[in-house]
Amino acid sequence: MARKKARKKYPRLPSGFGTIRYLGENRRNCYAVHPPAEIDALGNVKRPAALCYTDDWIKGFTVLTAYKAGTYTPGMERELEVAETSDADVLVQRILADYSTIKGIEDKHPEIKELTFAEVYEKFYKWKFEERKGVKLSKSSQNSYRTAFKNSKAIHNRPFASLKHEDLQKIVDDCPLKHSSVELIVNLFKQMYKYAIMYEICTENKAQYVTVNRPEDDVSGRPFSDEELKTLWNRKDDEDVQMVLIMCYSGFRISAYRSLYVNLEEKYFQGGVKTAAGKNRIVPIHSSILPFVSSRIEKYGMMIPVTENTYRNKFFTELMNRLNILGTPPHTPHDCRHTFSALCEKYSVRENDRKRMLGHSFGADITNEVYGHRSLEDLRTEIEKIQIPDL
Repeated sequence: MARKKARKKYPRLPSGFGTIRYLGENRRNCYAVHPPAEIDALGNVKRPAALCYTDDWIKGFTVLTAYKAGTYTPGMERELEVAETSDADVLVQRILADYSTIKGIEDKHPEIKELTFAEVYEKFYKWKFEERKGVKLSKSSQNSYRTAFKNSKAIHNRPFASLKHEDLQKIVDDCPLKHSSVELIVNLFKQMYKYAIMYEICTENKAQYVTVNRPEDDVSGRPFSDEELKTLWNRKDDEDVQMVLIMCYSGFRISAYRSLYVNLEEKYFQGGVKTAAGKNRIVPIHSSILPFVSSRIEKYGMMIPVTENTYRNKFFTELMNRLNILGTPPHTPHDCRHTFSALCEKYSVRENDRKRMLGHSFGADITNEVYGHRSLEDLRTEIEKIQIPDL
């Protein structure tokens, strides 16, 4: 009986280099090539998915070497050719020796080590949620950052300082999840780069121009009912309630209020986000909310002095619970925008002016899109049709 040919033994790869797993002789591509193990936000070590599968160990090693250098591109293993020669074995030994030397130097001099994206995330997360005295963020905020980190795993093991804008943008563009989940990734990138620059991990903000290049898919919403609006107006002396009423009677997205331009003299807002039709639009300040707007500008210099996530997860949610304005699904700040639209419809605000104030496109209606000029006072006449509940 013929003896099976012994499989050639290859050197054990050092910690942090990655792994090449042999899957059995009955597979065409019998080697699974994995990047280095990942450590999640809870400290659990997990083996990441394989970069690729190859028919030769040396090809797998070549892929890992390219991955560590930041030059690996998916599919490159199909173009590799490996000759039967002992020179490859010698090269492997030299590369591993060089890698071990570099790792040894990094252990003795950690200041020269190139931190990976995952390692910078760990430092950032600890700083944001554990180290800052007097700052306590919600569990939902922590979960948002963890989820965003998980959804950017393609760059977890890439050196942070060598990442480019296109690497970050690709993560955002390739994410199959909803718009809100992709926004969390963009927010994580921008927060991490601010931290990294502050602590001199890098010198350039590569996340500055990363954007969500897809239409907003969160079009669903539940406007506040007449009874819920009455509840809010009955508590109008509460400044948190005032902010909700401002949103219900102006219609901007929650993300627009931090940068919104407020002209108290001529009584209008200007700003907007997301779409070409929505940006830089003008909305008159409804007379019923003008005192609230003036008060917030005097006190904070802006409409919302905290981040969007903090306002959403802390102030808004806590207020709804405190006022017992509950329901299924629970109200979100985006429901205020739906409320404004519903109020415009209820009080017969002209449809084209409702679109203008909400920042909606006119679609194929070129006449209104290009030639539908409306003055501030025209819009003010329309928005003042909206009445507050009879208390």
